[in-house]
Amino acid sequence: MMMHFKAITRVGLTAAALIACAGSALAQTAWVLPSAYPPANYHVENLMQFSKDVETATNGALKITVHPSAALFKAPDIKRAVQTGQAQAGEVLISLHENENPVFGIDVVPFLATSFDRAKKLWEASKPTVEKALDAQGLKLLYSTPWPPQGIYTKKDVNSTADLKGLKWRAYNVGTSRIAELVGAQPVTVQAAELPQALATGVVDGLMTSSATGVDSKIWESLTHYYDTQAWIPKNIIFVNKAVFEALDPAVQKAVADAAAAAETRGWSLAVEKTKSYMDTLKQNGMQVIEPSDELKKGLADVGSKLTEDWSKKAGADGAAILDAYKKM
Repeated sequence: MMMHFKAITRVGLTAAALIACAGSALAQTAWVLPSAYPPANYHVENLMQFSKDVETATNGALKITVHPSAALFKAPDIKRAVQTGQAQAGEVLISLHENENPVFGIDVVPFLATSFDRAKKLWEASKPTVEKALDAQGLKLLYSTPWPPQGIYTKKDVNSTADLKGLKWRAYNVGTSRIAELVGAQPVTVQAAELPQALATGVVDGLMTSSATGVDSKIWESLTHYYDTQAWIPKNIIFVNKAVFEALDPAVQKAVADAAAAAETRGWSLAVEKTKSYMDTLKQNGMQVIEPSDELKKGLADVGSKLTEDWSKKAGADGAAILDAYKKM
């Protein structure tokens, strides 16, 4: 029996090539999927497995090539590239786009969800609203994967938020910029791929990020202290241009959706597993891994309250509905 898979014809994307094989014709579709993270990062490893699963499930009818390390597009540009058809699919830290829609920043509201269990519940509460917002932009959500909890890196003792004043603070989204403002630090916009150079040259001397990014950037070469504040658990989302997805044969669509569901389950498990190994790696390379003082915790909780209030005002009815659903979980 001959099977025909629809070639991609919309938004100027590359058409699939027809391949003759053993007397049958197979339309092969190729996607490129940019990511901002290095190949050894578990987010990219998970993407590679997702890609392999899709190719296997579709008998090669859909091939997804992952481009890590911001090789095709810088992190803030990936989403737009997929919307405009320069790439078929992509991976981004969703909070990078909070300025487009406040719901994209729900997972970086400090101290709202400080464990993987609570972060998963927050995702379940916010996912329908996030999907709707992406759909309105011509994108289809495939899956999400969390980062480890966020802590503070410096090269000095930090006993209270007052000790953060004056630091050149790495900012990468609305929330981290606002934290800098509230504690009197100087925000400097630096994306993950540019962080090692920013640290090495002293452009940044303080930041709040995950143990994973600390390891990826060999942060111990520049900074000395890591305060395990577990402030929030941000997520990457993986998505596809909606027109591209809808152009696929229904059987291929199902294969993509099934592989995405498996990747989400695997990604959340990987995050838990990797968090411990990343923390061990920081210690092994001389970082002081420190439990925050009560005074620092209190100061950060005050910052969190202000940011929750900020976010709620911006997010309006959608935000209120998400927070209400989350509180009931």
